[in-house]
Amino acid sequence: MAKKVVPEGERRRRKPAKAGGVVLSERLYIETALRMLQEHGRDGLTVRRLGAAIGADPSSLYRYFRSTDDLLLAVGDELAGRALRGWAPTGDWRADLRELGLRVHSAYLAHPQAAILTASRVSGRSHEIAADEAILGVLRTAGLPDAETVRVYHAFIDQALAFAALDAAALALPHTARAADEAVWQATYARLPAGTHPHIAATAPRLVARMNTSAYPTALEMLLDSAAAALNSAPGGARPPNGADAAR
Repeated sequence: MAKKVVPEGERRRRKPAKAGGVVLSERLYIETALRMLQEHGRDGLTVRRLGAAIGADPSSLYRYFRSTDDLLLAVGDELAGRALRGWAPTGDWRADLRELGLRVHSAYLAHPQAAILTASRVSGRSHEIAADEAILGVLRTAGLPDAETVRVYHAFIDQALAFAALDAAALALPHTARAADEAVWQATYARLPAGTHPHIAATAPRLVARMNTSAYPTALEMLLDSAAAALNSAPGGARPPNGADAAR
C-alpha cells in the first residue's frame, strides 16, 4: 500500500518523532542530505543510507518527504534560504541585485554536489518564493515596467543558477581531473604558435590568467548594464535609489 503523503504545512505542525534519542525533523533530513551529498555525491543519497546516518528506520523519511527527489527539492530551497540570510534591500537597485546574484552563486558553490542536482529545479517552496519576490521587488521598485521586470528577472535568476551549476561541476570533479583541466590553458593554449592560431597566441597570457576563474561576476555586470539600459529607456527614465532625492 502506498504511504500517505502529509502536506508540508501539516508535517511542520506534527510533533517531532524520535529515533535512538535523535529528534527527527524535516531540517535534520535536509542537513544530513547536504552532508551526504558533499561526502558521497548523488549515489550516496539513498533512503537506506539516510536512515543509517540519522539512526532512524529508513521509512521515517516519508513522514517528511514524498521521496528522495522531494528531499532534493527541499535541499535546493535550503540553499536559496542561505543565499537570502541577512540580506536586506538598500534602495540601490544595482547594488541590491549584484549582492543577490553573488549570494545565490556563493550559496550553491558552498555545496557543489547539491548545486549540480538542484540548480535546474523549481521547488515552489518558501525560500525560493522569497528569493523570487525579493528580485522582482528590486526591479519593480527601480521603475521597470512589469514586462521588462519579468524579462530581466528571468535572465538574472537563470544566469545565477546556470553559472552555479557550471562552476559547481568543476568543483565536484576529482582533484586530479580538475587540476588537469586547469593546466590545459598553460600547457596547451599558451604554447600555440601565432602562425597557426594568431588570436589565441595574442591573448594567451590573459586567457591563462582568467579562464580558471568563474566568469559569473563579469556576466552579472553585463546583465546589470543591460537592466540599466532598459531602465533608462522606460517611461520616465531611470529613477534614483530610494531615499536619494531626500539626500540631495
